[in-house]
Amino acid sequence: MKEFFKVTDLEHTLKYSAGFPNVGTEFIELHKTLERILAVDIISDINLPDFARSTMDGYAVKASSTFGATEENPAYLTVKGTIDMGKPAGFLIGHGEAARISTGGMLPDGSDSVIMVEYTEVVDKTTIEIYKSVAPAQHVLSIGEDIKKRDNVLLCGQRLRPQETGLLAALGKDSVKVYKKPVIGIISTGDEIIPINNIPDKGRIRDINTYTLSSLVQKAGGIPVTYGIIGDDFDSLLEKCSIASAHSDMVLISGGSSVGTRDLTVEVLSALPGSDIMVHGISISPGKPTILARVEDKAVWGLPGHVLSAMIVFEIVIRPFIEKISGLSPQYKKELKIPALLSRNISSAQGRIDYIRVRLIDKNGIKWAEPILGKSGLISNLTKADGLIEIGINTEGLDKGSEVRAIPV
Repeated sequence: MKEFFKVTDLEHTLKYSAGFPNVGTEFIELHKTLERILAVDIISDINLPDFARSTMDGYAVKASSTFGATEENPAYLTVKGTIDMGKPAGFLIGHGEAARISTGGMLPDGSDSVIMVEYTEVVDKTTIEIYKSVAPAQHVLSIGEDIKKRDNVLLCGQRLRPQETGLLAALGKDSVKVYKKPVIGIISTGDEIIPINNIPDKGRIRDINTYTLSSLVQKAGGIPVTYGIIGDDFDSLLEKCSIASAHSDMVLISGGSSVGTRDLTVEVLSALPGSDIMVHGISISPGKPTILARVEDKAVWGLPGHVLSAMIVFEIVIRPFIEKISGLSPQYKKELKIPALLSRNISSAQGRIDYIRVRLIDKNGIKWAEPILGKSGLISNLTKADGLIEIGINTEGLDKGSEVRAIPV
């Protein structure tokens, strides 16, 4: 009989992520940067804008030419010309003069503000009257007002969204240094597991975990590499783990992490050169029998065989490790949680953190979290959940109407 594993609390387990190195870096073209993580600070080498430009359609003027203008007492200005988009004016604006300008146009020398077209009236081809005064720099972006030369505009460890890509384009960056996507090896274990295109005999099941874990890895920003199904054989699993750990940045092994005569994962991981079993059991449910080993400088996980448990462990524990080795800085981690009210009483056991699947339902403008209950082996329940709610380690349960925060899944 094997000795039962000793659980590690979740907070302590997550702290181990700091001990694993980031993956390498690469340069990629700007149009491929969506959701990638910067591997360098971006310092602007230009001012943005690098010329004073209008933020409105109207007339470029000297602000002093408009002082005191009202509907009852309009000011009259001489129109010197029109500013062509993308070109400098080629003329100077003096007191009492104006130039037609469109949004984004370059202010002519001598002007310092823009009067909106709504507050003007054309008198003739060369004269307008204005009904409102403007202040200097009103409706104008000054040189460097957006970004100044030598500003640190993006930080290493920042995830690139479309808006960051647009900023990089404005700075003329056609390629960017980012962290590589981590390669995550995936192994399914168990004599009862068969390929999904086979018809299972009695007592056997199709390989669900390879596909769900692969999708979760992609969603987390990694590259899944699958190593097939390995039966309950020590030598075969040891060989496959050796190959996977040599060619991956992290390895996920589903099945074989709990206590039992057929569970080989912890023995195999212990046999790998340079291995250290850091965690064998985490104080969460489901997912308690999770294993974390350090093999050389890589994390190798033993996950529960049940797909629901494996998915929850991935979301709560493994995703933060992938984000860490991907180079994502903690300040940029997304911690989106959806507030809701619990639709029914739910019990829990102290000494562990319970994660409960919920369906999110809107009723009369109130969002409710409805627990999805049922036997743990019901695969169909996986698709019904919108999120997970957490019941704390020192809590015996939650009452109906309690405020909860659902982690989207």
